[in-house]
Amino acid sequence: MRKLTTIILAAGHGKRMKSKLPKVLHKICGKAMVEHVIDIAQTVNSDQIVCVVGHGKEQVTEHLKSTPVSFVEQTVQLGTGHAVMMADDYIDEGDVLVLFGDVPLLTSETLTAFVNVHRKEENDASVLSTIAKDPTGYGRIVRSGTGVEKIVEHKDATETEREIQEINSGIIIIKANLLKGLLKQLNNNNEQNEYYLTDVFELIRSADGKVGAMVAEDEFEVMGINDRYNLSLADDYMQKRIKKAWMFEGVTMISPDSIYIEKDVLIGSDTIIYPNSVLQGKTVIGCDCIIGPSADILNCTVADGVSVKHSTMMDSKVDEASAIGPYAYLRPKSNIGKHVKIGDFVEVKNSTVGNHSKVSHLSYIGDGSIGTNVNVGCGVVFVNYDGQNKHLTQIEDNAFVGCNANLVAPVKVGKGAYVAAGSTITEDVPDGTMAIARGRQVIKTNWSSKYQKKL
Repeated sequence: MRKLTTIILAAGHGKRMKSKLPKVLHKICGKAMVEHVIDIAQTVNSDQIVCVVGHGKEQVTEHLKSTPVSFVEQTVQLGTGHAVMMADDYIDEGDVLVLFGDVPLLTSETLTAFVNVHRKEENDASVLSTIAKDPTGYGRIVRSGTGVEKIVEHKDATETEREIQEINSGIIIIKANLLKGLLKQLNNNNEQNEYYLTDVFELIRSADGKVGAMVAEDEFEVMGINDRYNLSLADDYMQKRIKKAWMFEGVTMISPDSIYIEKDVLIGSDTIIYPNSVLQGKTVIGCDCIIGPSADILNCTVADGVSVKHSTMMDSKVDEASAIGPYAYLRPKSNIGKHVKIGDFVEVKNSTVGNHSKVSHLSYIGDGSIGTNVNVGCGVVFVNYDGQNKHLTQIEDNAFVGCNANLVAPVKVGKGAYVAAGSTITEDVPDGTMAIARGRQVIKTNWSSKYQKKL
């Protein structure tokens, strides 16, 4: 297998985005555009991936620091040919694949087929093209009887050439030894005064080399993102692709157009997702779950048989057959056990709730540890913050906490212990005991009539 070096061009300013953020870092379905391109490059077994950065290079390199990418800088943007020149030290043998950081919709199937066609036909260079309904502004593929004759930019094309609907996507693959020499022959004698990478095709043809082209069936796959409108089109296109793939894997979606699922989300079969639900980040949803309506889930692991209704969850875990919501809020580091109920208007943060426990409504569980078979009544508050530090509240197995109790941390309610409704607990409650911490009720006779008379 020949070596494959992939060069991703990501140095452009992206002025039409009208943003402080470099264009290639704008997100589609939860990932920066250039991250999608890196993912695709990995699917074709790239031996090395080189990213050409320029505008906003510090932001781009910082964002991509955990990816398997080397970086080179294009300090002045003088065209695609000039950008590839910056990666000259990485061009040595095999083939060089050139991708664009703002073309994120390309599928691994199309790119794999493109690489295979190039090698099977033994081309010196190949270009990925598509048939555009409106080719205005794009470079045209000019063919002859023996293949691709040249690629001409729109501004440099004749009237006849502008009628051609087959356009250049910019994505090419070329033999590395050829490219290294041809880069030295490029010039900027054109209307843009730039070094066009596509000029290498004409140089190859003039030397009787073989240039091929593969037509991508879906022109959306090679669409470049130049502004926020393009960004929205690309996001919508990828959303449809993601949801279609999951539905074919056995996931039911009710009113799928109202559902948003990011690229890295995983979903098990026989799960039903109801309208207005948003699944983001590294979220993993198990089988047989009911998600939504209006579930907002970010970076969570949800086991089989869980229901999440009208609730928000982030950076948390929910084990099998538990029910979340409606209107619950799981903040980071919430770890919910099996067969647990987290009910309406319950907020949980940095806490563990053991199997078969219930926090049914209107409670705050912060920095807590709740054991198994525990009942936490309505309106219970874990008073975890003293103004400077957070403290731990522990409720052990089989305990019962009555309504409107305040547990002032650090404090522990022992196994099988009871806390009376309305209590403010400031000291540990031993196993098997009952704690009552409230003022004794006092009845003042004739008070009401006297008060009314005074008024």
